[in-house]
Amino acid sequence: MIQDIAPHVYHNEYRPMPPSPDSYILCYHEKQILIKWVNKEITYPTFAELEKENEGIYENCQYLFSIDDERYYLMEHLVWPKGQNYTFENIEIFRTSQSGHLAFAGVTGSQLYRWYQDHLFCGHCQEPMVHSDKERMVYCPKCGRMEYPKLCPAVIVAVTHGDRLLLSKYAGRGHTNYALIAGFAEIGETIEETVKREVMEEVGLKVKNLRYYKSQPWSFTDTLLFGFYVDLDGEEDITLDREELALAQWFDRDKLPEPAANGSLTSEMITMFRNGER
Repeated sequence: MIQDIAPHVYHNEYRPMPPSPDSYILCYHEKQILIKWVNKEITYPTFAELEKENEGIYENCQYLFSIDDERYYLMEHLVWPKGQNYTFENIEIFRTSQSGHLAFAGVTGSQLYRWYQDHLFCGHCQEPMVHSDKERMVYCPKCGRMEYPKLCPAVIVAVTHGDRLLLSKYAGRGHTNYALIAGFAEIGETIEETVKREVMEEVGLKVKNLRYYKSQPWSFTDTLLFGFYVDLDGEEDITLDREELALAQWFDRDKLPEPAANGSLTSEMITMFRNGER
C-alpha cells in the first residue's frame, strides 16, 4: 500500500528546524504539486536548487515531516530555473506512481497543505492564526483558540458470502474501478457500527462476524481507513442506493476482476480474498 515505504522510515514527529540546502520543498496549488522529473522519475526541488530564484527561501517555509534523514518543507509561490524539468501535476498521479517513499511524501504533504490552508484565520474571531513552534498546531493570538490536524475515520468493508465477494462501483465519480463498500464514521457511533450502517445504507444488507483487517492513511481524502471483512447475515438480494453507487454485485472468488494497482487498502483486500487468503 502507499504507506508501505520500507526500508525507508517516516518520521511524523513535529521537530521544526531550519532547512538545509538538500532539504526537499513540497509546493502545492489547489490539487496540484510541483514535481521535478529526473529520467522520467518523480522527485522534488531542493532548497539549493531554487535559492537563487527565491529570496528568503530558507525563512519562508513550514516544516512538515522527515523520511529517513531527509526533511520536507511546505512552500508556496516558487520560481524555478527556466529549461528545467519542473511541472505541476495533479496529486492523483500518486495513485499509480511507483516512486515509493517520494509518492507517499507528496500525498501526505498535500493533506497538511490543505489543513494549513483551511486554518489561515480563526474560526471564532477571524484573526490570522499563528503557527506553534512546539507542536503541529495553529492558534489565535486574540482569543486563544487552538486547532490541530483532524482526520476523517472511514471504513472499507469486504462483504463475503461463502466464496463470493460483493463489489460495487461509485455513482457520478471519475473512478470507475470496482470497489468495496465504504463510508465515513458519523459522530456518536463506533467504527463497528459504521460498518453495519454503511452496508445497510448502500446495498440494504445485514452483516455479521466483523473481522478487522488493517488500517491505512489515505491522504487523498484526509481519511484514516479501517478495513473489515464481514459475513452476510440473511438474504443476499441487493437494494442499491443509486445516489451513492452505480452498481453492486456478487462475484465468485475465481471470477473476481483484477483490482486496480493503486496502493489502496481496497485493492489489497480484494486481492487477499481473490487469492484465498481471507
